[in-house]
Amino acid sequence: MPADFLHFVRHGEVHNPERILYGRLEGYRLSERGHQMAQRSASALATRPIAKIYSSPLQRAQESAAPLSENLGLPIEIDERLNEGLNHFQGTRMSAARLLRDPSAWWALHNPWTPSWGEPYREIAARMMAVAEDAWNSVDEGEVVLVTHQVAIWVLHRSVAGIPLPHLPSNRRCSLSSITTIKKVAERWKEESYREPAADLLDDAIDLGAV
Repeated sequence: MPADFLHFVRHGEVHNPERILYGRLEGYRLSERGHQMAQRSASALATRPIAKIYSSPLQRAQESAAPLSENLGLPIEIDERLNEGLNHFQGTRMSAARLLRDPSAWWALHNPWTPSWGEPYREIAARMMAVAEDAWNSVDEGEVVLVTHQVAIWVLHRSVAGIPLPHLPSNRRCSLSSITTIKKVAERWKEESYREPAADLLDDAIDLGAV
């Protein structure tokens, strides 16, 4: 028997006072509030029969996985496929006004459907569906947690729902430390639930990881 459910957990708030779009850059840790958010998602999963924990290789994801790992005594297994999406604007302070004033950036905006500014959505979907399949078959019973990033989870959601991958980044339903749960029914993926255990901590949180 494979897993019963897969829980895709987004990392908590990152310490980012400069408001940099950090993408895959090293050295971006959780903020104090981000650690509180990670505790919330860990508490939300505390009574579930978790059998494995996977994480993106980035520091913010591993720190977000740590409370659940410590609570359950399970190791964190790193999977590169859970990484943040690649992004041309990584390392910049990005805003619409700034982009409009910078002609050198315009080439990256010509095709929002691929998107032209970063890793193609179809490639993100392929790696996320592959990691979901492997995680599903990685245990004989129980549930699996995968700690990852907003664009990765949202593209997975759209793949599972069977809707087109292109979307407005500002419309993603994937808040900090949220939990998106999926399962297989008759060999087809289905989204079971979406939860925001840190909803009361979101109002003034800094959320600038990717486009």
